[in-house]
Amino acid sequence: MKIKSYEVATLLVPEDDPLANMPEEAGRKRPIVTVRLRTDSGIEGIGVTLYGGRLTRSLHAAVEDLAALTVGEDPQRMEAIIAKLRVGDPGGGPGGIFTLALSAIDTALWDIKGKALDQPLWKLLGGHRDRVPTYASGSLRRGLTDDQAQRAAQILIQKGFREMKTQMALPGHPTPAEEVRRVRVVREAIGPDIKLMCDINQRWRPEQAIQIGHRVEEEGIGLFWLEDVTTFDDYPGLARVTAALKTPIAGGEYVWGIVPFRHMIEARSVDIVMVDLARVGGVTQWMKVAGMAEAFNLPIVSHVMPEILLHMVAACPNGLTVEYMPWMLALYEETPEIKDGHLVLPQKPGLGLKFDEKAIASFRA
Repeated sequence: MKIKSYEVATLLVPEDDPLANMPEEAGRKRPIVTVRLRTDSGIEGIGVTLYGGRLTRSLHAAVEDLAALTVGEDPQRMEAIIAKLRVGDPGGGPGGIFTLALSAIDTALWDIKGKALDQPLWKLLGGHRDRVPTYASGSLRRGLTDDQAQRAAQILIQKGFREMKTQMALPGHPTPAEEVRRVRVVREAIGPDIKLMCDINQRWRPEQAIQIGHRVEEEGIGLFWLEDVTTFDDYPGLARVTAALKTPIAGGEYVWGIVPFRHMIEARSVDIVMVDLARVGGVTQWMKVAGMAEAFNLPIVSHVMPEILLHMVAACPNGLTVEYMPWMLALYEETPEIKDGHLVLPQKPGLGLKFDEKAIASFRA
């Protein structure tokens, strides 16, 4: 089996909130790039990448250039193809456009392999379990009023979510007391039994994270984790926060490639390793970080793209939970089902996903 052709498209996907209908900015769209790799045996593998921003045209071109290098190759030899792509772009480095483009290609290759072997991806990668916990993300944003946040939280509970994520580092210049008050509002709306995560999006300094984190703990709010509390590559600063707080610290979604994860983990910067599919370089690299985290007795979690990342979290023994951020669900004819707060792993081969052609056509840039 050989790759014979490819197709790349740029889409503008509405950045809405189908979970609780609480969009941060009505009408905003997110640019993404898709790839289809087609083989001489009739199998098509699909991949998706994002974070191009104003450089999305450059990302599109990079995916096309890398896809062209795969033509004629055996799609089941992922590491050989990755090596060829790296040689083709020796200055690409561990981060940036090359890695984002590599992620789409690598994901499509795994989709092909699963379809060729008639096995879902999660089984190919290890098959540790056939369902995984998931948490609602993207609804409880920092820009909402208290009433909106409480209403959104109740909607998520009604939909069966047992885990959900909110945000601190509120707009303006809030006091620590105001930060704590807001997260308490969410906790009171959901009760004591729902797991509540909180994302800071790198907006605090380490000393702020320690101060506010201590106050949250003293109030007995009970966070499942605090996420990205300070600049992602300040490994010593993150380690200070992790050592100072009882609340677990999660981080890693902004980390590019696999080597920086070694530095993060060796510095004991986080309690929970979060890996983004696009920034790490695809399924192959994601699983390498998962193994690294397991060697340090650390759990691993996903960042966005639940329809793909549930496979990896389910495959490895240290997979903890899947972020259910529904940015791209509209791209597909159907996506994995949620039952009792868990994502049910698909039994269809590969990713178990098929593009909704009407949706794709309507989203084309």
